Amino acid sequence: MEQSQAEARIKELKKLIEYHSDRYYNMDDPEISDYEFDMLMRELKALEKEYPDLKTPDSPTQKVGGTAKREAGVLVRHNVPMLSLQDVFSREEVYDFVEEMRRQLEDPEFVVEYKIDGLSMALRYEEGELKLAVTRGNGIEYGEDVTENAKVISDVVRKMRYPLPYIEIRGEVYMTEAAFEKVNERQELAGKKPFANPRNCAAGTLRQLDSRITRERELSMFIFNIQEVRGAEFVTHTEGYEYLKKNHVKVIEDYTVCKTADEVWEAISRIGENRGNLPYDIDGAVVKLNRISDRERLGNTSKVPRWAIAYKYPPEEKESTLLDIELSVGRTGRITPTAIFEPVRLCGTTVSRATLHNQDFIDELDIGIGDHILVYKSGEIIPKIRRVLKEKRPAGTVRFQIPDVCPVCGAKTVREKDTADIKCISPACPAQLERHIINFVGRDAMDIKGFGTVYIEELVRLGYLKDIADIYDLKNHRQELIDQGIVGKEKNTDKLLLMIERSKENEAWQLLTGFGIPNVGKAAAKAILKVFPDIPSLAQADLEELTQVNDIGAVSAGCIRDFFAEEKNQAVLRRLQEAGVNMKAKEQPSGGLFDGLTFVITGTLPGMDRKEAAARVEKAGGKVSGSVSRKTSYLLAGENAGSKLAKAQELNIPVIDEAQFLAMLEQKPQ
Repeated sequence: MEQSQAEARIKELKKLIEYHSDRYYNMDDPEISDYEFDMLMRELKALEKEYPDLKTPDSPTQKVGGTAKREAGVLVRHNVPMLSLQDVFSREEVYDFVEEMRRQLEDPEFVVEYKIDGLSMALRYEEGELKLAVTRGNGIEYGEDVTENAKVISDVVRKMRYPLPYIEIRGEVYMTEAAFEKVNERQELAGKKPFANPRNCAAGTLRQLDSRITRERELSMFIFNIQEVRGAEFVTHTEGYEYLKKNHVKVIEDYTVCKTADEVWEAISRIGENRGNLPYDIDGAVVKLNRISDRERLGNTSKVPRWAIAYKYPPEEKESTLLDIELSVGRTGRITPTAIFEPVRLCGTTVSRATLHNQDFIDELDIGIGDHILVYKSGEIIPKIRRVLKEKRPAGTVRFQIPDVCPVCGAKTVREKDTADIKCISPACPAQLERHIINFVGRDAMDIKGFGTVYIEELVRLGYLKDIADIYDLKNHRQELIDQGIVGKEKNTDKLLLMIERSKENEAWQLLTGFGIPNVGKAAAKAILKVFPDIPSLAQADLEELTQVNDIGAVSAGCIRDFFAEEKNQAVLRRLQEAGVNMKAKEQPSGGLFDGLTFVITGTLPGMDRKEAAARVEKAGGKVSGSVSRKTSYLLAGENAGSKLAKAQELNIPVIDEAQFLAMLEQKPQ
């Protein structure tokens, strides 16, 4: 490669690495695998080594990944830099490192241990008391204060049994597979986007401003180093571990002390063989010097310690045959295709299933039942399909197509706007009944207070709730509910039944929101029932009538039409009418101050929350939208307004603050 070509490629690699580094460290939302990122970094290092005059101080190879985020917490200066590790990818590089250490030091010892895939955090203790927890941030100068979140992590010791005047320890905050699955299940039930992997979830959780969320998500932590200590002196890394264990501090599991390169490689190999059996993700093995004096003698570069390396396992790939594609329906109605293939052994475990995500992913792979496929684990726990081996495709194999009916209940499915998700929209679908009922009783819909998720799950399990209309039949089972203690004893049961009875008087838009029709949220439901006098009239409307409603486009209109065309939904509607649930729209007042105006509210307002602001807009006759468009009349913006502010400025939409908004409310209608 000529120098001009190398210069162009280095420029391209820098841009790619900076982008993907930001996605990984700061946004907790990577777009490529760790292995693919490592390969980009490795290529850049090789080019800079070959063309040293092209290496610059701002190169990603010279910096620690990540930045410190002020919004995540107060910035704290590091007492000891929280550096990255030098990555290696081959046995030869491991042996070279060991031999280099042996050349520079007298009879060095090595410790080989898991490299946990999580978020780095340091804990500072004074006289045995936890005083501060700080993230890596930019690694050199500052990190984020996450002390309150650290205190609710069960693995974080708040008071040591054998205190020292001062000790700072560093570890990795992570999430077990079991905890990760529970979090994503809650995300789906709440209608939120699931996290991509445990590492992203752990990183986002640790930066939460609400420690209650951190506690709920059950983070874990392993300690892997003593950064600084006063009042004691540890000769070796493992001696420090023994002190920490006496204080019930959880240190890295199954570490091995080695003398030779062969022993080091054997320990790395054992970790590689066992990684598929661990209840958490690892992204490599760490090899570090055991004696503290040896570490001090070698020191650090600007980015990495000279006394440690991280071995990254190569992606393991195996060929298999696709036997079937299984369709499952989640609690949100999303249909997920899963590949079922001939079992193969990867990273120490036997795998026979891999998610195919959605129809777009299937189309991109061009995969069909009977195809020969390449299955891999890119340093991760979850198996994936790399590609279809087209040259081995059996005659007559066709690309798989997700059907347009629900595999559980047979109802029509829809593809959500601006997503790749195909969903069943039937509220009677058994696979998503719990989620429909949770949505129906929720604050933005029928707002039946005290009707918690635990009660819903139990009532569904016992067969009392088969659809949303069954909620209003629960009063007929009062004594059974009391006897079984499902909601509690008599007082609690009667309280819930009273709340259910009162909900019959709710506004019709709340009922429409509770139906969970795709693209029909609270704002759309209100807009619709300003046009239609009641829900039965809406159920009879055609597409042309529906699209006359402001902000109801063809997609939303189609979803409404499909919903009310379903016989099961018609039956539910009749039962709700018979139960006396209000379906008549509230008569709209005319001459409101904000009649005909559409507001978008964003950011943090100083004197009220966004729900209160929205209620004031609607009380004055205006409408609140969730997105900025040319139809937006005003953007009410608080602090950290973000992309909506930029969009409003781009479209020349008037931007007002809370004071201006309150002044507008004080004006008299014309």
